Amino acid sequence: MKVLIIAGYTPSLINFRGDLIKAIVKNGHEVVGVGPETGFEAEIEQLGARFVQLSIVRTGTNPLNDIVLIKEIYKLIKREKPDVVFSYTIKPVIFGSIAARVAGVGKIYSMLTGLGYVFIARGFKAFIVKAISKFLYRSALKSCDKVLFQNPDDLNEFVSSKLVSSGKTALINGSGVNLSHFHPVPLPKNISFLMICRIIKDKGVIEYLKAAEIVKKTYPKVEFSLVGPFDVNPNALAYDDIQPYIVSNIVNYLGETKDVRPFLEQSSVFVLPSYREGTPRTVLEAMAMGRAIITTNAPGCRETVVDGLNGFLVPVKDVESLANSMIYLIENQNDLKSKAKESLNICRQKYDVNKVNDSIIKHLGLES
Repeated sequence: MKVLIIAGYTPSLINFRGDLIKAIVKNGHEVVGVGPETGFEAEIEQLGARFVQLSIVRTGTNPLNDIVLIKEIYKLIKREKPDVVFSYTIKPVIFGSIAARVAGVGKIYSMLTGLGYVFIARGFKAFIVKAISKFLYRSALKSCDKVLFQNPDDLNEFVSSKLVSSGKTALINGSGVNLSHFHPVPLPKNISFLMICRIIKDKGVIEYLKAAEIVKKTYPKVEFSLVGPFDVNPNALAYDDIQPYIVSNIVNYLGETKDVRPFLEQSSVFVLPSYREGTPRTVLEAMAMGRAIITTNAPGCRETVVDGLNGFLVPVKDVESLANSMIYLIENQNDLKSKAKESLNICRQKYDVNKVNDSIIKHLGLES
C-alpha cells in the first residue's frame, strides 16, 4: 500500500516519525512524507520514503489560506493516489482529513500529538479560536477511521466534547524513543539542571528561570541550562524576556541544537514545567539516558513520571514547588541516582519506540 504521512513541520518526519517510517517501509509499504519545509529530502530518502513539499503555515488563521490548503492537499492526494493518509499536528489533521475524505481515500487516520496553545489560552479571542478549532476538529475527525491520542486527558476531552466518538479512538505511548540512539550514561560529578524546549510561555520557561533564581540564592554553584529555538507561536517568548536571567548568570542559554544528547549527558535532572503536552519527547529522551525528571502534573507530562519514584510532579505555574523539588534533589543525591535508574526502567517498559511503533502500525492496519 502507499501511505501518505502529512506533517506540519518537515523535520518532525525525521526526528519524531523516522523510526515509524522505516518500520512501515520494512513491512512492504510505500511511504510519501509531506511537509512545508524543504531541504530534508536526502534524510527522508534515507528512511526509505519520498518527500513532497506542501505549503502549510503552522500559525496562520486566515480561512482563505486554509481553503487553499485543502485544495492543495486534495490535488496532491489525487496525484499520488495513496491507500492510506496519516496526519498529525493540528492543520494536517483537520485539513488533511477533510481533503482525504473529499478525494475518496480508503483509509484515513490522525494522531493528536498535543492540544497546544488553542486549548491552553484564556480570554475572549482564545475562546473564539477554541470554538472554531473544535468545530473544525469535529468535522474533520468524522472522516477518520481511527484517531490516535498520546495521553488519556486529550482523548477524554475530545470524547466528552463530542469531537470524536470513543469507538474511533486509541491511546498510544507518545512517539516513543529509540533506545539505541538514546542510551544511559553516568551522571555528571556536579549536579545540574536542564530544560530543552521551544522558547514559548506554555512550556514553563519563565517558571524554570524563576525557580533557578530561587535555588541559586542557596546553591550558587549549581548550573541551570536552557536549550531550544525561539518560535513563531502566539505565546512565543523573545530573547529580551530571558536575557535578564542570562546576564545575571541564573541560566546558561545554549541556543538550538540538532542533537540533544551531549546536553543531556552533562545534566543530572531534566526539567519541563509545561502547561500541557501530548507526550513530551524531550522527557522521554532524558529518561532513556537515565535522568531524573521534574515536570508538571498536567496532561501528557504526568504520564511520564510516577511522583517520587523517577522524579516529581509539581503543579502548573507553581514556581515554589518547582524550586523545592530542585533543592530536594540537590540535597539528596543518593535518591537522585535512584530516580535516574527508575526513569530508565519506565522508559524501557513503556516508551521503547519499537513497541510504540508496533502499536501505531497495528492501528493503521499496516502489519506485514
